Amino acid sequence: MNRVCSTIVGPAESDVPPAVLVHGVLAWGDDETYGFGRQRPLGASRRLILMDRRGHGDSPDLDGAHRTDYEVDAADIVELLGDGAHLVGHSYGAVAAMLAAVERPDLVRSLCLIQPGCLKVAESEPVVAENLARARASQVTLPPELTAEDYLRLITESVGMPPAEPTPKRLRAAATSMRERPCWDTDIPLESLAAAPWPKLVVVGDWAGAPDEYKRLAGDPLTVTARVVADRIGGELLEVPGFYPHVQQPERVNEALEELWSRADAR
Repeated sequence: MNRVCSTIVGPAESDVPPAVLVHGVLAWGDDETYGFGRQRPLGASRRLILMDRRGHGDSPDLDGAHRTDYEVDAADIVELLGDGAHLVGHSYGAVAAMLAAVERPDLVRSLCLIQPGCLKVAESEPVVAENLARARASQVTLPPELTAEDYLRLITESVGMPPAEPTPKRLRAAATSMRERPCWDTDIPLESLAAAPWPKLVVVGDWAGAPDEYKRLAGDPLTVTARVVADRIGGELLEVPGFYPHVQQPERVNEALEELWSRADAR
C-alpha cells in the first residue's frame, strides 16, 4: 500500500520530538477551513507532520468497501510516529489517533483529542444513544444518485451551516466521507489509554454561536463524549468558545498544545 502524504512544517532537525496532527472529515492536513492549517505557527519550535488521511488531500485513495477506515489510518499514523512523536487528532482523526496510541504507546509522547468522534464509548448517555441510532439509520439510506456536491451541501445546510466551497479537494473529501467506515461505532479500549504514562488532553467547544440544530445533532453528543473520554483516560478537559476549536480558537488551542508538549518533553 502506498504511503500517505503529509505537509511538513518546521525544522528538519530539532531537539524536541515532532508532532503528528490528524484531521477529521471533509478536510486534509493543512486545510485552514476544517483541518490544521491554523496550527502552522507551532512549527516555529518543532517539526509538525500534518497528515492527509487516505482519500483526502494528496494521499492515495483506499480500495475496498470503504474510502476511509480508522484502522488503516491508525496504521499510517504509527508509521508517521517514527521514533516517537506527540499525537493530535480531531473528530474522525482523533479516533484513528486513539487506536494508534493503543497499538504503539511506546511511540507516543502525548495525546490530544479534539472533539473525538468515538460516540460508542459514551452510548450509555441518552443524548449519545439517540444520536447513534440516528446515525446508524442514515448510514444505510444514502440515495445512490447522491453526488459529492449534493452531500457537501446537504450535511451543512441541513444543520443551518453555510455550505463549504465545492473545490476539487473538498469534493474529494466529501466523496470519501460518503463511503467512510463509521468512526462513531468504534470499540476503543480506553483502559489502555488510561494506563499510558504520557499526558493527555481532550479539547471541546462550548458550541456557542452554533446553529441550534447543529448543536443538537452534533454538539451535544460530541460534548458528552469528550467528557466521558477525558474522565476515563485520565485526561485534562479543556473547553473553548465555539464549535470548531482548533479553527475558531487557534491561539487558545495552540497555547494548550505547546503547554502539553513542553510538559511531556520535560518528563
